[in-house]
Amino acid sequence: MTVGEMLVATVPMARTLNLEFLETTPERAVVRLPDQADYHNHVGGPHAGAMFTLAESASGAIVIAAFGDQMSRAVPLAVRAEIGYKKLAMGEVTATATLGRPIADVVAELDAGERPEFPIAIEIRRADGAVTGEMTVVWTLRPNS
Repeated sequence: MTVGEMLVATVPMARTLNLEFLETTPERAVVRLPDQADYHNHVGGPHAGAMFTLAESASGAIVIAAFGDQMSRAVPLAVRAEIGYKKLAMGEVTATATLGRPIADVVAELDAGERPEFPIAIEIRRADGAVTGEMTVVWTLRPNS
């Protein structure tokens, strides 16, 4: 099962929004939100909450791909997120997420008994390529007690 298939199977919001996981690697994830009238806002584009969920889901795909082998000793948690809506989004939108720290550095902090934090930057784009939003999610790996 791919990371995307696993997230669709286990995360109800990803399934509800019909998110499509196009690429998932430890450093990058690309996720698409299809154009769906049920999730439109008052101007006919994807609702801000749906775009937030799209971007957060792309960041989560990286966390699973990069740190899935650490799940027996740590729990991944989103610490904070900031999003900026730049342009009107219409139609389908795609989120591209990028890991902001080397995996080895994060794991080394976990090995040292620390609770590492790492940012994931996400761009949300319309089908024409225009950036409609930018988001950063800071994640942590909380060591199991």
